Amino acid sequence: MTVIIKNEHDISKMRIVCRLASEVLDYITPFIKPGITTGELDTLCHEYMINEQNTVPAPLNYQPFGYPPYPKSTCISVNDVICHGIPGDKKLKNNDTLNIDITVIKDGYFGDTSRMFIVNSGSILGKRLVQITYECMWLGIEQVRPGAHLGDIGYAIQSHAEAHGYSIVREYCGHGIGNMFHEEPQILHYGRSGTGMQMQPGMIFTIEPMINAGSCEIRTMPDQWTIKTRDHSLSAQWEHTVLVTKTGYEVLTVSANTPAKPIITITD
Repeated sequence: MTVIIKNEHDISKMRIVCRLASEVLDYITPFIKPGITTGELDTLCHEYMINEQNTVPAPLNYQPFGYPPYPKSTCISVNDVICHGIPGDKKLKNNDTLNIDITVIKDGYFGDTSRMFIVNSGSILGKRLVQITYECMWLGIEQVRPGAHLGDIGYAIQSHAEAHGYSIVREYCGHGIGNMFHEEPQILHYGRSGTGMQMQPGMIFTIEPMINAGSCEIRTMPDQWTIKTRDHSLSAQWEHTVLVTKTGYEVLTVSANTPAKPIITITD
């Protein structure tokens, strides 16, 4: 496993592109209302990236080996869609929960982030899942420091999710990022503390737990991209890109309207 340690030039470029990715989410937030389609949201994001930011939407035509090209500029995953939801004709309804996942390219660097949104008031179940998932991401982020182990991140996330009766999706994980969309290391959202690679200053990776209200089992839809919960339960995901600093961490995917770090109550 070769992990690319970023230098000061890389880090300065990553700060810029990660902020730009987060600003797309700031921009799209007011448009998330009942009746708008996920395809319309994607178009708005695409035009903002291209015309306002002069960035490139990384997902558009992205094609890992064995997959068809991804056809849109964002991933929008609604309700029981865990990840990689392809925007289209689906109209948002009151109480829907959705994740919008943004990755942009600027000057050869990738910035990657996602947020959860709730359409209007939201259900009690949906709001609780979204909040606990947000807390899980932040508990993972809090483990980031030189000398700590990657397993510490997964352990913190898994412990909090399972304490609230939720399950962790295991087939998808966070990843290193920089001049490539996906680099080493893989960041699992479950695991044992004190295991795995030790973190070093200059490592940059995403923490992006996918957490289901029901079973952790998944199903892949015929488009080969969309991943849903097998039992049709709700799923939620949040994502930040994080830099390991000399003393701890720096969250790079921050902009004017990024949600604040939560106050978390740990239950035994």
